[in-house]
Amino acid sequence: MSKIKLSAISTTAPKKLEKEKVKALTRDILTELDELQNLLYAEHKHSVLLVVQGMDASGKDGVIKNVTGTLNPQGCTVHSFKAPTQEESDHDFLWRVHMHAPAKGMIQVFNRSHYEDILIQRVHKWIDDKVASRRMQAINDFEKLLVQHNNTHIIKCYLHVSQEAQQQRLTERTEDPRKMWKYNENDLIEAKLWDQYMDAYEDAFRYCNDVPWLIVPADNNWYKEYVVALTLRDTLKSLKMKYPRLKK
Repeated sequence: MSKIKLSAISTTAPKKLEKEKVKALTRDILTELDELQNLLYAEHKHSVLLVVQGMDASGKDGVIKNVTGTLNPQGCTVHSFKAPTQEESDHDFLWRVHMHAPAKGMIQVFNRSHYEDILIQRVHKWIDDKVASRRMQAINDFEKLLVQHNNTHIIKCYLHVSQEAQQQRLTERTEDPRKMWKYNENDLIEAKLWDQYMDAYEDAFRYCNDVPWLIVPADNNWYKEYVVALTLRDTLKSLKMKYPRLKK
């Protein structure tokens, strides 16, 4: 596909939208999601993988909490990918990811994901472009495997935050007692590598797009939650699921 230029895409909600009306729509969507999740779990034919990527302070934790927080935890799990352990590093880079792929009937959320291995690894030059290219092909094959062999429906969301909003949120973590627990000195270091991260993300969008990416404006929390919830709802509705019936 043609190259996506993130600098040309807005990070804010469309001006015509009214915040309170959109929040009301989101509440209605979350009610629908509750029933659709029950259907997914009961029918046991499909699974959903929701990938949430974004820069530090783009709101990954918040959108996951507010979109999936009311779902039945028996049918929805979240896994956060941190720096790999020694055991994980001793295997191929997808080994630790595959074990968390969703089973039929489940919604699995990735807070960060297998894409970290072509993002932070490239930005810090822990891998070169040749290795990154091989990993991109492996990611495409991995996602194809989930789709074709386990009926997994993958939603890949990039939370598109502006530098200004990121800096404001990082500053709040040093001033607001309720947010200080989120503070990580390393986030400020990573923020200085903004341009390099944008280049790495744009390559990920271009070369790992067999499953298309959704670029979600993330400066307004209420809007990004609406977009992610709507996309998840519409994906589940498209499956035309039915409750299993007793055999007579």
